[in-house]
Amino acid sequence: MNPVIASTDAVWMLVDVQMRLCAVMPDSQMATVVKNIQRLIQAAQLLNISLWVTEQYPEKLGDTLPELQTMLPEYTPRYGKLAFSAWHETALQESSVSVAPQVVLFGLEAHICVLQTALDALTAGKQVFIVEDAVISRSDANRLNALARMRDAGCIITNTESMLFEPLQAANHAQFKAISALIR
Repeated sequence: MNPVIASTDAVWMLVDVQMRLCAVMPDSQMATVVKNIQRLIQAAQLLNISLWVTEQYPEKLGDTLPELQTMLPEYTPRYGKLAFSAWHETALQESSVSVAPQVVLFGLEAHICVLQTALDALTAGKQVFIVEDAVISRSDANRLNALARMRDAGCIITNTESMLFEPLQAANHAQFKAISALIR
């Protein structure tokens, strides 16, 4: 089996990090997840990686957290959805997601929307990365179960720092210093 390296030829998806959903997550874990997601958003911009944002039933669950929204460029595609899997959204299928070989997922909840999106992306033939320290569920048992299911299905379970540095490939990358500053 060939090892899979995360590349800049990917789409990164911020899944359903919305105000009402975040309010019911464990506070200390949510703070860490938000901090890691902020780093991922900054890295996507520095590395010119496509970033998509989904919101589950935004009329009821609210918008993406303001501290994340302010970091997103105006052109960031943002989609409200009713299906748990973002993969069911027609706009995603007709976009850069359909041609990108890799999909990187982070957000919530790990055992519902992240899981179903990951499984559908795998079925569509994508290499799927799950940033485990940037996903959360109300229950850690559900989060851990979802990570195990996604790993067993063929997803690559990774972490924020790996996702920051892996696309660089080397310390002589033009954005190495800027990416390094994100973890200090």
